[in-house]
Amino acid sequence: MTRTGVDVYLAEFERFEEERRGDPGWLRETRRRAIARFADLGFPTTRNEEWRFTSVAPIAEAFFTRPDAGPVTAADLEPFVFGQATRAIRLVFVNGRFAPGWSTSSLRSGLSAGSLARRLEQDPGGLEARLARHALWHDHAFRALNTAFLEDGAVIEIAPGAVLEDPIEILYLSTTGGLAVVSHPRTLVVAGENSQVRLVERYAGADEGPYFTNAVTEIIAGPHAVVDHYRVQQESRRAFHVSTTQVHLLRETAFSSHSIGLGGRLVRNDVNAVLAAEGSDCTLNGLYVAEGSGLVDNHTTIDHASAHCSSHELYKGILGGRARAVFNGKILVRPDAQKTDAKQTNKTLLLSDEAQINTKPQLEIFANDVKCTHGATVGQLDQDALFYLRTRGIGLADARSLLIRAFASDLVNRVRIEALGEQLEAWLAAGLPGVVAGS
Repeated sequence: MTRTGVDVYLAEFERFEEERRGDPGWLRETRRRAIARFADLGFPTTRNEEWRFTSVAPIAEAFFTRPDAGPVTAADLEPFVFGQATRAIRLVFVNGRFAPGWSTSSLRSGLSAGSLARRLEQDPGGLEARLARHALWHDHAFRALNTAFLEDGAVIEIAPGAVLEDPIEILYLSTTGGLAVVSHPRTLVVAGENSQVRLVERYAGADEGPYFTNAVTEIIAGPHAVVDHYRVQQESRRAFHVSTTQVHLLRETAFSSHSIGLGGRLVRNDVNAVLAAEGSDCTLNGLYVAEGSGLVDNHTTIDHASAHCSSHELYKGILGGRARAVFNGKILVRPDAQKTDAKQTNKTLLLSDEAQINTKPQLEIFANDVKCTHGATVGQLDQDALFYLRTRGIGLADARSLLIRAFASDLVNRVRIEALGEQLEAWLAAGLPGVVAGS
């Protein structure tokens, strides 16, 4: 792979740095270090073990431009936000930039929610101790690139003891206007001690033009906090999406994350959770659907760095057509993490002979008093179940759809935000017949 793509970003960074010369010195220094590291690393290739089955050549060899926010309409947003029946707190970003006109009031007791760019203007030093401190970029080119172009995104802070009844909805919407565009959205969530919050982080495309979303999210959960996180990826069929979700859990925290992947030409999601103090509980769930020639790559790491912690992980994939998927799930148990209880499962449903999954569950255990299990299954639709449904007068396509929805429902039923669960059920009802037909 040539360095042409790297050089384009290096040249763009010089222009970006000049635009942002008024930003705080600590942030400008972090950006300079990140772009220098990106220059050293270059884009990963399939010779890199972590990218063995995923070629990012289509990203590295394309030219993407940083656009303005771009115009959007209510019709553009409607498929990707909750309806008026919910009192969700909504933050909307268009091409990575805050869109206050489409956002709702975030005035709630114990909550600070808004634009990262505005926060940096109003309180230049207030985020220095937390921003870009957990999603380390020194060995990851895309994280380094996001940090180099760190400009805007969502900052969510929940005060100690605050219990938010209403979910927080963050929408990152891309619109191309006929150009191939790139955005580097950054999300920072800090949940104080004994706080409770539910949040939905969604990525979507307003049109079918090509674009590249390179996102990083950092979630820091204080002692006894309860964080219920949903990440919904509904990019267009020509979109490239690379993301990292970095989670840092303190004492006796309850954290759950549900990753729903429903679109994109090439998608790579890294989810990394560090259980840094005793008594933490971490749940990572995922459901991904791919058709055509799409590629979905999920890499997860749960780092048990302290004792008496538990983790639970279930990822399910549905692949049709010539779609490919990668699942690499690592559970790391460090020497001091005695009494760890960790479970990991990956299940994949292949709907065609050409669909393909590369799955690699990993356990790295350096403690002796632990309970750890992992497993992976790959299969096709149960022919006996299909036969039974058809004997009841159900057509083949409908029978296949019913079985696929049953496979997916295990994950959808774990969604604890009613409006989001209804949206996902509606998508499965409308979208799966197309996946079945294209298989």
